[in-house]
Amino acid sequence: MTVRKLAGVTAVANVIVVAIGLVVLAVLPSADSGGAGRVKAPARPRLPVATLPAPVPATVESARKVQANELGKVPVLMYHRIQRKRSASIDRTPAQLKAELEKLATRGFVPITAAEFVAGAIDIPAGSHPVVLTFDDGNPTHFALDASGLPKKDTAVGIIYDVAAKHPSFRPVATFWVNREPFGLTDEAQQAAAVRWLLEHGFEVANHSYGHPDLRRLTAKQVKEQIVRQERLLKKFGVPSSTTFALPFGSQPGKRSLAQKGSWDGTSYKFDGVFLAGAEPSVSPFHEDFDRRAIQRIQSNGTAGDCRKWCSTYWLEWFKKHPGELYTADGDPDSLSLPKQRHGDIGSKRPKRVIEY
Repeated sequence: MTVRKLAGVTAVANVIVVAIGLVVLAVLPSADSGGAGRVKAPARPRLPVATLPAPVPATVESARKVQANELGKVPVLMYHRIQRKRSASIDRTPAQLKAELEKLATRGFVPITAAEFVAGAIDIPAGSHPVVLTFDDGNPTHFALDASGLPKKDTAVGIIYDVAAKHPSFRPVATFWVNREPFGLTDEAQQAAAVRWLLEHGFEVANHSYGHPDLRRLTAKQVKEQIVRQERLLKKFGVPSSTTFALPFGSQPGKRSLAQKGSWDGTSYKFDGVFLAGAEPSVSPFHEDFDRRAIQRIQSNGTAGDCRKWCSTYWLEWFKKHPGELYTADGDPDSLSLPKQRHGDIGSKRPKRVIEY
């Protein structure tokens, strides 16, 4: 399904606050069920939905006008805990996350999910750039609802919606790779309700293994068990099957192929994309060098220490100085536009129509 179609589904879902089973996550206002004199519950504010322009068939002229380059690089940003006081180098504060998302929004980036990225379903406006926001481990700071049934302000989801409200072209979606206790919840009904809420609002929830072990240290059987147990759990929560998988610690198992497909105890799995833990932008899914078994991500962080050249602050400034290296969309999901000199970089998976200028 393309981004525009998903946006339409999201637009409907976003007016419904799903709170069934979320006893801990939300305390919903109630109304007196009596007749005359009944007090109605206050109306809940609607969540913002990015409005994308209708796709227009691209031409050589239109592609050249926006300098389309759909073989360019895509930042896949990696986040962990979002908390006011950082206790680890990979933590980000709510203010830091918001500032980074604001920067992305003002520079023409449009979020897509990891599943859309690996499927090549990059249906965004002409001249804009895809960015994939990914959150590992299903931490409580990623998602929780407040008393009105809306995402809490300082959670990742709350901040994403806050930025989207100020920047209409910033599509409020992200990918959450979770383990056996999504968002710190221990009650299965609450876990299921949280996952359903995210799915119904256009977010992706997918497999990050059951117990977050270093897969390199496990036997082949243990690797498959970790993945299958989590896949079964997610299916119970309403995720038909994960199409993407984030490696715990970014560590590949001894037999690399097991991170992408395998089976255990009668259950099979197969991922369209397996994501690492850093430290560079990914190539386009249409590029011949795209390796869906080891997709690069960029850690969100400043420029201290190893992050001097490997984290988000560095790379976003690098892209500002080298805009020709970015994936820039032509606004037409049925074509692939690129400068003529990039023709030799086209991979086997691509839209039917190629536009070169």
